[in-house]
Amino acid sequence: MVIKKKGKIIMAIVIGLSCFILSMVMFMQFKVVNQTDITSIENMREAELRAELSNWKQQYDEVDKRYQEVTATAQEYQNKEESDNETSQLLQSELSQINMLLGKTDVTGPGIEIVLKETESTDTSINASDLLVIVNSLKQAGAEAISINEERIINSTDIVDINNSFIKVNGQRILAPYVIKAIGDSAYLESSLLGSGGYADELKGYGYDVSIEQDSKIEIGKYEDELTNKYMQ
Repeated sequence: MVIKKKGKIIMAIVIGLSCFILSMVMFMQFKVVNQTDITSIENMREAELRAELSNWKQQYDEVDKRYQEVTATAQEYQNKEESDNETSQLLQSELSQINMLLGKTDVTGPGIEIVLKETESTDTSINASDLLVIVNSLKQAGAEAISINEERIINSTDIVDINNSFIKVNGQRILAPYVIKAIGDSAYLESSLLGSGGYADELKGYGYDVSIEQDSKIEIGKYEDELTNKYMQ
């Protein structure tokens, strides 16, 4: 009886923790959408705006799918009589998956590395909107993890210009050259930036130095800051 009671307590913790974290992810997405700079959106090209909206819908669908999966897993916990050891293993596996989803773990996999440099022939500096377009293109191409100058990109990441002097990512100042790493299908990720409509080719046309390298082992570090909420309880 003691083991069964303890198992029920652990299952309740699993269900509550999983649902709370996934609800937090969805809240972060809505928060970022609400805080998007309206002026920047108005200045986007129509194609970029459609891509941005499509990207947010895709992210929401992915999180909703993950929520359904966790709910189903929680139901399995309720329907099975798990031993303490089995329940602990399931809990650890689920927490690992959620931490990976939130960007709180170091990850490694195939992908690409993009390096953006300014040259003497360019009249303007690379700005936050350039990095945003590339990041969104990579997300739409199925990138599972992205970083800029070792700053992990998560759902609540902000990429902003500061007084037209420098760029901040996750509140941290970054400087050129900008190194963007992405894990996913390397060929597909690269093709999303090249050819007709590819933003890397567009930047090259403006005189910027843009290089893209495929790699079988891209390493991306975890998001270092704490994930906190101001208003959600």
